[in-house]
Amino acid sequence: MRKGYGWPLGFLFLFCVVAAGILLSGEIVQTFKDEIQRDIELKTHRELIQSITANGRSPSLFTTDGCSGGLSKAWRRMADRFPDFAEAHEKSPPWEPCCIAHDRAYHSAGGATEAHQSYAFRLAADQALRACVVETGNRRSANLSAKYGLSEEKIHAAYEAIANAMFDAVRIGGLPCSGLKWRWGYGYAQCAKESISRQSPHSRAGLSFGHPELTD
Repeated sequence: MRKGYGWPLGFLFLFCVVAAGILLSGEIVQTFKDEIQRDIELKTHRELIQSITANGRSPSLFTTDGCSGGLSKAWRRMADRFPDFAEAHEKSPPWEPCCIAHDRAYHSAGGATEAHQSYAFRLAADQALRACVVETGNRRSANLSAKYGLSEEKIHAAYEAIANAMFDAVRIGGLPCSGLKWRWGYGYAQCAKESISRQSPHSRAGLSFGHPELTD
């Protein structure tokens, strides 16, 4: 090593080591956090499977309201009132098929027969919802770009933001045994009241996309 270069190179090496350590620590903390959340959620999946076993394994007839929170309903009203809106954005949310597919998984708890399986199926359903919305944006980006003069990259980014918001909402609001109409396993009878009372207040906040308007 040439004289005069040792200090800056050594400092750079130390910086890289520290930065890598910080990144690794962040990943470890996130992994630990995910494991805690998984353990907490698994309790609700056990209660759901117990409830299904006790009350019979046949869910009610499938029902859906499309994309929830009044989204599909409000979208149709806008389309009926403003033809230009319907022409550009269709008469229902472009990602409504994603919501209905998501509902089908939630209705029957994915057909799960044990808690770990139920947890994995719910996560997969939520991830599929997010991917479906992103793919919807990919299919529509060229037309929307031409119509509004926006770059396809911006349209992709907008759809990814929508997809991530929907994913976060269903992860928080879709836990099983919450007593909510859009819960995981909504096609089955409600879990015991003591299970519902233990749910996180976040899961009862009404954050959801694609829940049915059902009563048990």
